Amino acid sequence: MDSKKFDLWAEEYDKSVQISSDNNEFPFAGYNNLLNTIYNIIHKKEKASVLDIGFGTGTLIKKLYDEGYEIYGVDFSKKMIEIAQDKMPLAKLFQYDFSKGLPQEIENNKFDYIISTYAMHHLEDNYKVQFINKLKELLCRKMEKLL
Repeated sequence: MDSKKFDLWAEEYDKSVQISSDNNEFPFAGYNNLLNTIYNIIHKKEKASVLDIGFGTGTLIKKLYDEGYEIYGVDFSKKMIEIAQDKMPLAKLFQYDFSKGLPQEIENNKFDYIISTYAMHHLEDNYKVQFINKLKELLCRKMEKLL
């Protein structure tokens, strides 16, 4: 993962994602539908704690943040985090390369929901299962069928 490329993209990220989604073009075709689906699942539980892995500029979690959800996030782009932190000053956002695991501040918490959109593809295939198993340990409850 190259955080410098994402730092350079950060200022235009929200706009380029929206254009790609609106035009149903790669890589964000269907993005708004995906975000709405995730939001609707999480929104069933009031005041939940949410961890977002690779949150970018906070497009999804901002809506949850505004409704009082406790937001944590991990991203490796300093610039993306700065933009997200401006949108959500009380969110607990950490700069960390999640291909190396999770920051200690995250590992010591439990979450009602853990989400990740358009981020895990950056991980090596042999690490994805290990990482997801680690995330499962951070859930407050066992995973259940959500859809």
